[in-house]
Amino acid sequence: MAGRDYRGMSAAERLADRRERLISAAYTLFAQPGFHATTIERLCATARISNRAFYECFSSREDLMRAVYERCIEETLASVSEAIDAAPPTLDDRIVAGIAEYIRFVTKDVRRARLMHLEVRRAGNVLSGARQQAVASFTKVIESSARGARVPALDLHLLALGLIGAITELLIEWVMTEPSPPTEQLIDTAVYIFRRTFSSDGPLAASAQ
Repeated sequence: MAGRDYRGMSAAERLADRRERLISAAYTLFAQPGFHATTIERLCATARISNRAFYECFSSREDLMRAVYERCIEETLASVSEAIDAAPPTLDDRIVAGIAEYIRFVTKDVRRARLMHLEVRRAGNVLSGARQQAVASFTKVIESSARGARVPALDLHLLALGLIGAITELLIEWVMTEPSPPTEQLIDTAVYIFRRTFSSDGPLAASAQ
């Protein structure tokens, strides 16, 4: 029965436990060997649950991939937002704090980096909607940090999208290249790109005054 305890866990707790075990297994397996190379059978074996129990937690392998990706985005957004909030209230300080935290947090665990910047693309249409939402969330962070900026002849939203794209490509390079470029070098490069955009002779110069 749904409400009966089993080994000290209610039905709801058992379901939540299985779901977390699947997310943990997928976090590793979807990163390497990758989403398309990982079967439901392998996920269940790693999570130590039955194939039948899988479908009590997720409707499909794609549904699990979406849950893992969204968890990565949620954790990264929280870490970046906290770093920006703790930074001095100048545009440059907020930019540097946000960039540095994003790159350090994502590269702290190569699985997160691979999921967010490699497997999300390889998964194709499976994550297109989730990826768009993630980009929109990070775009809002940049726009909020640059609130009040004057952007003559340029759109702040489009600038934010372009800057996100630059960081994404830097992290793809970090994931794909052997040996990977140093994390601090990625940060320095991204900060340079952002500062050129927001510099005294750049389009957002007025906001830094």
